[in-house]
Amino acid sequence: MASAHSLSGLMKWLQRDEWREPFNELLALHVGGACADAGITVEDLPAIIGEDSVGVLWGCAFEDFLAYEFEDGRNIVDDYLKRRGWNESVPNKRYMAALRVSVMSLYEISDIVRDEGFLARDLVRGGDPVRISEKSGTHSLKQWDRIAVRIVPCGERVEMSGGALPFGHDLCEAVLDGFAELKKEMRSEIRKHVEDKAVVGRIDQFALDTEVLHHAGFLFTNVWLNDVLERALNPKLPELRNSDGDEIVWTTATYPLTPGADPPAIRLALARIPSLRVEGETFWNWIGVKKRAGRKSPKAGQTITTTLDDGSTVLGTLELKGRTMTFEANSPERSKRGRALIEPVLAGLVGPATVDSKTVAEMMASRPATTAKEVLSPLAPEEERAVLHTFLEQHYRNLLDEPVPMLGNVSPRRAAKTAAGRRKLVDWLKVLENGAAKDVSAGYDLRWMWDELCIADLRR
Repeated sequence: MASAHSLSGLMKWLQRDEWREPFNELLALHVGGACADAGITVEDLPAIIGEDSVGVLWGCAFEDFLAYEFEDGRNIVDDYLKRRGWNESVPNKRYMAALRVSVMSLYEISDIVRDEGFLARDLVRGGDPVRISEKSGTHSLKQWDRIAVRIVPCGERVEMSGGALPFGHDLCEAVLDGFAELKKEMRSEIRKHVEDKAVVGRIDQFALDTEVLHHAGFLFTNVWLNDVLERALNPKLPELRNSDGDEIVWTTATYPLTPGADPPAIRLALARIPSLRVEGETFWNWIGVKKRAGRKSPKAGQTITTTLDDGSTVLGTLELKGRTMTFEANSPERSKRGRALIEPVLAGLVGPATVDSKTVAEMMASRPATTAKEVLSPLAPEEERAVLHTFLEQHYRNLLDEPVPMLGNVSPRRAAKTAAGRRKLVDWLKVLENGAAKDVSAGYDLRWMWDELCIADLRR
């Protein structure tokens, strides 16, 4: 997403003694804190986050320096244009002047038109989205992406600068919460020092926010780099839970059949349990017929739910394999409940169970590498995508009636009934859409959910 304008002259000017040292100090402010927190040096960064990411960080610091004004009023752009501006094209001079007064902020991206541009909504200062003229960025940005960048007017066009940092939803919300607190503190300080309290109410909030952002460029880079380094140096698996809120731990109970037991006797015994659904002569699904009383609200983390065509939730599976019966569930809690259900009817037919549990991390570590031949699908690409879309359609329709942590552990349909709930729904749906837009293998469009929840007018 580099700008079409050339800043090479300014970059050379940066090497002059009067600017080089101040820039190095500002660069340290942009990356030094995050490196110190991670216990690394700035020189370690390329090996950890890659040369490209280091280049983007340098660009963000450079653009911040272009807007930096020293106490004596000096600024590198003013100095360069005064002394070397005659050597620059009019578009370049216009772009440099725009960067001179620019601020970095957080923007939400929407309405992307490939090779033309997109809308960018300022999440810190508010206001209507602005149409950005940008070609290369439209090839990588996705609907509802959030980025920290400088938006600059250039004649009749509005463009984005070259230093752009992607912010995930949670990281973005944390930054916005921090700015909200900072703005409250600033207004409180102003009240303390202004006798006429009515003046406080007449403060131009946009101008105040802009002034805050003018001094906050290094905060964006530090927060972003802290997050990237944490994930690079301390990778963690996502927290996975089932629909009961239990942590996903695959649990298998293996029962040996007693000498006198046979498959017909096993099938007859299991037929006495209404919540077991026969899927074949040797396979049963344990179905959640209805929500249990006192069901725990899902905790934070990604919820994994397996459902059948009719929307029934699969809580576990039973399979008869030769002279053994295996019962599998995705948490020790469910396994214990399921075993309490099946063991009484199987008394005399099976012996004591051997129980084995594996966390997601353990399963991934023990999983053999898959060869290209093994992952080939017998379906044509369009058939495979149709099957996947059918599954996703069912999954998301079921999700509309399930409690969602991001919505305060209420269902999307219930959240849609209140103003506060609808505000949370907008954020939740944007997160879902953004994730779906990045999954190029699925190509699934979630816009129907806005209509289903009657909030399509809020999709902006």
